[in-house]
Amino acid sequence: MGKKKIIEKTKEELLKETESIESIAAKKGGAPGVMSHRIEHGRIYINSSYNNTFITVTDQSGNVVAWLSSGSLGFSGPKKATPFAASRVAEAIIQKIQKSGPTKVDIFVKGVGSGRDAAVRSLGARLDIVSIKDVTPVPHNGPRPPKVRRV
Repeated sequence: MGKKKIIEKTKEELLKETESIESIAAKKGGAPGVMSHRIEHGRIYINSSYNNTFITVTDQSGNVVAWLSSGSLGFSGPKKATPFAASRVAEAIIQKIQKSGPTKVDIFVKGVGSGRDAAVRSLGARLDIVSIKDVTPVPHNGPRPPKVRRV
């Protein structure tokens, strides 16, 4: 195959590249992922399964402002699905959205995990909750039963 040629940039080229990136970021209004305006009313989606707890914060139109999971905070294995991990995720998401995030929220809870109530309680201590809605999907009749076994 042969040796691959590695092209190294000079210091001048690197400086020009960083200046161009900074100018583009300044035109867009700051660093990527940082909201420039304040959101008054938003939605919080809590997805609590048997294995993990996810919390997503969006604005009224559904654009994601921030999200966290118990796995991203360092919990591993069966500890991710505990109420303690869910409350830590809720506290961390509040810290994350403190500057630009919503103050009045609608909460949508989905799933059957043990972290549902702990996450809602932790969010209720710091945010103004307008409504709480359970959006867990429930089957109406379930799947078709298997055929009767013939011996």
